[in-house]
Amino acid sequence: MSYPFNVRVYGILIDENKDVLVSDELIHGKYITKFPGGGLEFGEGTIDAIKREMMEETNTEVEVLEHFYTTDFFQASAFNPHAQVISIYYLLKAISNLNVIIKQKPFDFDEEKEGAIAFRKIPVSTISENDFTFPIDKKVAAMLASRRTPAL
Repeated sequence: MSYPFNVRVYGILIDENKDVLVSDELIHGKYITKFPGGGLEFGEGTIDAIKREMMEETNTEVEVLEHFYTTDFFQASAFNPHAQVISIYYLLKAISNLNVIIKQKPFDFDEEKEGAIAFRKIPVSTISENDFTFPIDKKVAAMLASRRTPAL
């Protein structure tokens, strides 16, 4: 019997105003709010993966500041209940201009279709697990909320 794992990498990009970049997406007909990122590809490391994902999604070069969290509980994939998700989160700093349009309200897609994506920012001072869809992102948001310090 095989046990498939789905390894995901996500970025916590906090700007100079202490706002966190989040991604609103329409995936498999579901409205989802998550941290930017995606799947680890065979042959790459997790840091290379988050840099690639941020470039693909935001056309922005990032520097990894530190590892923030790796899933430490069982989580089945929302899209394949026979696969286990392991997510790795990094604190990031943009080293090029953020090249996406920042929306002001959730799910403000240019065109509402499968795969649509829109970015917005949430202040670290108000971030909450209720801002996110998936259990692992919810845990990370709660961790960010508990770490509200001048360093963030």
